[in-house]
Amino acid sequence: MGLLNYSSGRTRVKICGLKTPTDVDAAVAAGVDAVGFVFYPPSPRAVSPNIAATLISRLPAGVDAVGLVVNPTDAEFEAIRAVAPITLWQFHGDESPAECQRLAAGQPWIKAARVGADFAFADFSLQYGQASAFLLDALVEGYGGGGIPFDWSGIPQVWISANAPQVVLSGGLNVHNVGEAISRLHPCAVDVSSGVEISKGVKDHALMKEFIQAVRAADASASP
Repeated sequence: MGLLNYSSGRTRVKICGLKTPTDVDAAVAAGVDAVGFVFYPPSPRAVSPNIAATLISRLPAGVDAVGLVVNPTDAEFEAIRAVAPITLWQFHGDESPAECQRLAAGQPWIKAARVGADFAFADFSLQYGQASAFLLDALVEGYGGGGIPFDWSGIPQVWISANAPQVVLSGGLNVHNVGEAISRLHPCAVDVSSGVEISKGVKDHALMKEFIQAVRAADASASP
C-alpha cells in the first residue's frame, strides 16, 4: 500500500479533502492508499493541523497521510509538521523546487502541475526532478483543479511512459471516467476529491467505495 508504491497491475488511490472521522473510516474501509488533508484556508475542504492529527491517528499502517499546502510560509508549514504526522507532502502552489526540497526536509513530496494547452511536461519534470511524484491537475483560476478534467490527449505518450511510476492523475476524475483514464495513461495513482462529493467539502461514502471499485475494475480489465 502507500500512494507511490508503484505496480503496473494496481493503480493506487488517493482521496483528498477529508474532514471527519467517518470520512476517514469510510475511505479506509473502501481500500484507499492515501488520504489527503488540505491546509489551505480558502478551501472548503481545509482542516487545521490539530484536526488533521486526530484524523491521521485513525489511519492504519501503509496508508499515506498527504499534506496539501499552497505557498505556505515557513511558520505555517512548521505549525502543521509540529502536530500532524504527515508522511507525504503535496505542494500545490507556486513553490520553487528549492522551496519544496527545503520545506520537506527529507520527507517525500509531490509537485502539482496545472496543465493547460501549452504545458511543457518535459521542462516541468526536469525542473522538479527531486519530487517523488508529479500530480497532473487542470489549469483553472486560483489553486486546485476545481473538479475539472483536462485534455489527457495533450500528455505526450513518451513522457507518460517514461514517468508512469511517478504520475498521479487528478482533475475531474469520477466513477464514470476513471476507468478510461487508467486504460489510456496507466498512472501510478489517481487522486479524487469533488468526484466523490455530494457538495463542496462533503464526501459521499458510497461514491468513495464506487470510485475505488471502478479503479480496481479498470486494473482487472488491463491485466493480461
